[in-house]
Amino acid sequence: ANAVGAVALVNPDAANAAHGNGYRKLTGNGATVESYITLSLAAQAGTSLRDGEDWEDLFFRLLLERIEPAIGRGHPTFLTHWPAAQAALARRDPTDPRVAERFELFAGGMELANAFVELTDPIEQRARFEVDRARRHALYGGPDWDMDEDFLAALTHGLPPCAGIALGFDRLAMLAAGVDCIADVLWLA
Repeated sequence: ANAVGAVALVNPDAANAAHGNGYRKLTGNGATVESYITLSLAAQAGTSLRDGEDWEDLFFRLLLERIEPAIGRGHPTFLTHWPAAQAALARRDPTDPRVAERFELFAGGMELANAFVELTDPIEQRARFEVDRARRHALYGGPDWDMDEDFLAALTHGLPPCAGIALGFDRLAMLAAGVDCIADVLWLA
């Protein structure tokens, strides 16, 4: 397998940690660190922001339009160094807290597996859940989803260092059979 260079794009979460006080104002016209980073990423990618597009939207657009169509075609390829904000249950990389210890394996032009080192710190996990709840509430309104207190309590009791991987067996069967349609390998249609 060929390890791909990092998808270690600086994200608003890292800027927030670096600058403190939330998204500190950079200019008098209301630009935030997040908007500055988003505009910088768009410029580096040679594209323009769409109306209402934030960093996360742009990240996924670039991933879907530019990376995924070509990755894993010639040989199996690992996509590593996911932005921490895109790996809610994964531990941050101790050498670069902007990214999480998460990877995806692509082969035959499709995602075959998704893996990460589990976040076992209950305080950090609670903080991530709270950020996610606030973001969802801001986007969709309505009642907040329940905090998973049982999960957080289990983390408090101690979870040893661990990792997991989800392998798409149906996709592996597609590769082995040399077919392009998942329906061709399902045994129960």
